[in-house]
Amino acid sequence: MELVLASTSAGRRALLERLGVPFVAVAPGVDEAPLHASEQDPGRLAERLAVAKAEAVARRHPDAVVIGGDQVAALGSEVLHQPGTAERAVEQLLHLAGRTHTLHTATCVAHPGGRVVWLEEPRLTMRSLTEEEARRSVERDDPRWCAGAYKLEQAGITLFERVEAEDWNAIVGLPLLRLGRELRALGFELP
Repeated sequence: MELVLASTSAGRRALLERLGVPFVAVAPGVDEAPLHASEQDPGRLAERLAVAKAEAVARRHPDAVVIGGDQVAALGSEVLHQPGTAERAVEQLLHLAGRTHTLHTATCVAHPGGRVVWLEEPRLTMRSLTEEEARRSVERDDPRWCAGAYKLEQAGITLFERVEAEDWNAIVGLPLLRLGRELRALGFELP
């Protein structure tokens, strides 16, 4: 059975490659704006986005197993968007400094017999930061396109006091522990 990743994210591709199963990556082509406008709950938003992406690709690959995923960073119910500029990235880091936020990471595995959707919610506590530290972090990692304005897999790890996650991979965007179980249940051979 063909395995398709409904994403062009380099991070998700690299994570899925770790499982050693051949797959193709396909852009889902989903307009996310209506979902962002209609859903206020960050976890539910992440789930709806993951399902929309998986289903969009599954319609084009009806006999495949399709993995869709999305992540919504939130401070309480406040959704954190990609900052887009270095200045807004610094502002976002200072807003998160000394506080705990959640990465709502949703995954959908769609296949000819149905679909399974799950949500993992790593909690990250950022240490207190000075404006100078925030600026150095932004200059070093360039997190303008990362909600939360950090790259935990790079020097952004130094911004944190505590990270709580069942699966560290969920922080990067694709929880491999549960995904491996789901793929084995569908007949994929994993070591």
